[in-house]
Amino acid sequence: MNRLGVASAVLLAVLASGAAPAADEVPKRTPKEALKPFNVLVGSWRGAGEPNGTRDDKQKGFWQETIAWQWQFKGDDCWLAATFDKGKYFADAELHHLPDADRYRLTLHTVVKDELVFEGEFKDKRLTVERTDDKAKETQRLIFSLLHANRHLYRYEVKGAEQTAFTQKYQVGATKEGVAFATTDDGPECVVSGGLGTMTTVYKGKTYYFCCTGCRDAFKDNPDKYIQEYEARQAAKAKGEDNDK
Repeated sequence: MNRLGVASAVLLAVLASGAAPAADEVPKRTPKEALKPFNVLVGSWRGAGEPNGTRDDKQKGFWQETIAWQWQFKGDDCWLAATFDKGKYFADAELHHLPDADRYRLTLHTVVKDELVFEGEFKDKRLTVERTDDKAKETQRLIFSLLHANRHLYRYEVKGAEQTAFTQKYQVGATKEGVAFATTDDGPECVVSGGLGTMTTVYKGKTYYFCCTGCRDAFKDNPDKYIQEYEARQAAKAKGEDNDK
């Protein structure tokens, strides 16, 4: 069989097996890459919540809470974790990326210690996650809107089994603590996550920035690894800027 015949046979075998050529496969994003858009959440936030309803309902049901987000690392995996101080509904949360489905999983613990697991997608600066509550016979939805580096909203909605549309139950607006609303997110880059650096440590005589204690602790465990990744990001960024000239 000549070379053309061999190549044709190989192609037919691949097509028959249902496997796509390796060149056509889209590489999966790492957890850190997929969670990068949520860097803006890292830090402490002042939240003001109100139920849906009349003006009187909103005034009577109004509450305030503090939400603190930070990165967490374990081996090659990473996620974002949050704690709610004086939260009306939630005590803590974890946001993970699911690489096989390219979706996000938000796990929340309520103030009465129930665990709620939501899944969904992130698009146009909006994370939309849902879960089905068989006991309540309804679909529950949380929507996080990342409006600005210093401002985000999240709202909770439900849809009964016989309903065709979601009904909003409450909304929380949050502003970052200690940061003026008009401030941009330009500044030193976190060597681990690429977010906005707000704290520092010195390693081998050089100062490195971090966006949260989770990133700082991960760096201390393996500084050379994160320095290599940081320098690679900076080199790629510089190369891109040179190509744009």
